[in-house]
Amino acid sequence: MSDTTPPMIDEARLAHLRSWIGKSETTSDLLTAAPVRGMSATLDREDADPAAGMPIAPLWHWLYFLPHARQSEIGADGHPTRGGFLPPVPLPRRMWAGGRLAWESGNPLAVGQSVERVSTIRSIEHKAGRSGELLFVLVEHRYSNASGLALTEEHDIVYRAAASPGAPQPGPRKPPLDGQAMWSRRIVADDVLLFRYSALTFNGHRIHYDRKYVTEVEGYPGLIVHGPLIATLLLDLLRRNLPRAVVRGFSFKAVRPTFDLDPFSVHGRLRADGGAVELWAQDHEGWLTMQGTAELA
Repeated sequence: MSDTTPPMIDEARLAHLRSWIGKSETTSDLLTAAPVRGMSATLDREDADPAAGMPIAPLWHWLYFLPHARQSEIGADGHPTRGGFLPPVPLPRRMWAGGRLAWESGNPLAVGQSVERVSTIRSIEHKAGRSGELLFVLVEHRYSNASGLALTEEHDIVYRAAASPGAPQPGPRKPPLDGQAMWSRRIVADDVLLFRYSALTFNGHRIHYDRKYVTEVEGYPGLIVHGPLIATLLLDLLRRNLPRAVVRGFSFKAVRPTFDLDPFSVHGRLRADGGAVELWAQDHEGWLTMQGTAELA
């Protein structure tokens, strides 16, 4: 953002947006078997058919509590129009930047349960960087079943200014454990995989399936692989290699967009003490795209 370009979010608008801090909503959902079956197929797993009482795999709770905005309420980017629970941020590009999750011991979310989710906006922060304005919204979700609290999640959403020609981009980073992976898996994020994940999560965001929109309007070179999908693939790598492990906590951060133009890879390494697994994703050039840590029970 140049010195002569007025900010889209001035002090008055920021104060208005911050009036959403503390806003809360409560929703409920039934954890049915069909989404679990669909996710298993999408991740190319050979899982048993889901039955009542089967624990929901880590991050697969994202298959539930989906937004169901009416078609007339969908904005130009495919998301529901802004306002309501989330603040009406004027910056056009919206991404899931990361999160932190903690599962309660002995009380897993499971197929067949009725679950309540209480969502609260905890903070709203505005920054101006080399690539333009940024607004960070932190949302906390608390999931409870009949036995009480089962999962607490913090969800980081970042809103960005529209792309401009020649705008500086963040420099690429090598993974901190480059060349030290215990497990690796190559992922081909083709149009079908992105479509299936969008369908499973009822995600209409056009950056994941509309190539004309994502390249001509938002200025990206290709379709963007969902951040939650990459995070799910990281924990899926852990499950494939440590099938008996119980994940009690997971934190992750998106570092760099991943596009459908080339395959990418997910990697993991068990810490020497056995108490956690370092996980990361790399693009086809080896640059870090997501980094996470899973804490084991």
